[in-house]
Amino acid sequence: MTASLLGQAALGKSIALPLFSHHISAGFPSPAQDYVERTLDLNELCIRHPTATFFVKVSGDSMKNAGIYHEDILVVDRALHARHGDIVVAFINQEFTVKELHLKPQLQLCPHNPDYPVLPIRDTDEFEVFGVVTSVIRNIPRP
Repeated sequence: MTASLLGQAALGKSIALPLFSHHISAGFPSPAQDYVERTLDLNELCIRHPTATFFVKVSGDSMKNAGIYHEDILVVDRALHARHGDIVVAFINQEFTVKELHLKPQLQLCPHNPDYPVLPIRDTDEFEVFGVVTSVIRNIPRP
């Protein structure tokens, strides 16, 4: 699975949308004003560090069991320190990839699809964690 850089986050005009206070199980709440708890700005929800946040587009299916699919857009925060178990965008040997970071028992990048191998990071590899994935944006296809 590879990731292509789309660009850096730029916060401009805030767009506040209604946030309904009731959870949805199998229906849709009435649009009556009584149900609106507050407004929600997707920038506030998805972006904590605007100057260090980038968007990348996913290609491939090696992370499908983690809920990351081909053509999803990932919100990647470069200000966060990557920890064991984080989903990261990494740069390895001249390519960007999206994988789960494992720091122990050895440094490796793990896919979430059994069809793909674990990528151990060797001393000879050119390797850098580009950033930590904080959100996934997906359009639901319409029939």
